[in-house]
Amino acid sequence: MELALVLVIIAVGLTFDFTNGFHDAANAIATSISTRALTPRIALGLAAVTNFAGAFLGTEVAKTVGSGIIGAPTGVDGLLIVLGALVGAIAWNILTWWLGLPTSSSHALIGGLVGSALAAAGTVHWMGVVDDVVLPMILSPLVGMILAYLLHAGLLWVFRRANPRKATRRFRMAQTVSAAAMGLGHGLQDAQKTMGVIVLALVTAGWQESFEVPLWVIAAVALAMALGTYSGGRRIITTLGRRIVHLDPPRGFAAESVASSVLYTTAFLFHAPISTTQTITSAIMGAGATRGLAAVRWGMARTILVAWVLTLPGAALVGAASFSILHLATGI
Repeated sequence: MELALVLVIIAVGLTFDFTNGFHDAANAIATSISTRALTPRIALGLAAVTNFAGAFLGTEVAKTVGSGIIGAPTGVDGLLIVLGALVGAIAWNILTWWLGLPTSSSHALIGGLVGSALAAAGTVHWMGVVDDVVLPMILSPLVGMILAYLLHAGLLWVFRRANPRKATRRFRMAQTVSAAAMGLGHGLQDAQKTMGVIVLALVTAGWQESFEVPLWVIAAVALAMALGTYSGGRRIITTLGRRIVHLDPPRGFAAESVASSVLYTTAFLFHAPISTTQTITSAIMGAGATRGLAAVRWGMARTILVAWVLTLPGAALVGAASFSILHLATGI
């Protein structure tokens, strides 16, 4: 039974990673497509390649997710908790993807872990949830919005006497670099969450003692995310690229540069699993706000904010329901 559950968790985990890829593909490329810096096909290919490479840049976030959110009991009970969390996160991802909402796959997974653990009367490390999830969830969008506003305001001042057509063309070229940086940051952050859950399953089953991430797990997760990224993301690309604020190449470059910097800083320095979606969305709002507050479509921004707030509790409820159904179905 343990062997079967571990294999199922690995398969479901890679499926979640695939849905993460097509759900979050827009994070790295929406701004580049909407500003016409890259064509959709080239942008998706670039995002897929950089997502794959980014997954190999670190594993500290994976250790945080694997050991710092819940304490799963060993054996079959613990494996059912992990499986319930993954099923809940996938269900939430598919729902929000269908609605075109750029919610956080990271928070869907963490919400699923918490809900599944609570349904099983298991241990939730609430201090870890607050310190590593809730506080970064609040701070990273604020930091992204403020820094993107300041960076774009600075770019406007530096290039105030430049020829607008030439400046736009140069920023379109620069967006190739900033989009690649976003793709690497997305792979660095989001791939590690799935790695952490798979490693949690391996530790729970007693197949390994530490939360170190094996190379085969990194490679499998990187490939699943890259394939998912290349296959989808069009619905959310429209939301991020057009329905929040009208972007031009300088604003797109500013948003991508700031968002990727926040992703690297939180991953390498704080080992915190922040939301790529929230970070780039808030950076887009900040860069767009340099035209004035009226330039941002705050109605759509409020809808996205509500989706953000609902993701943790919503995914937790679905994770709890998934665990309960699995518990009844297996009779364990």
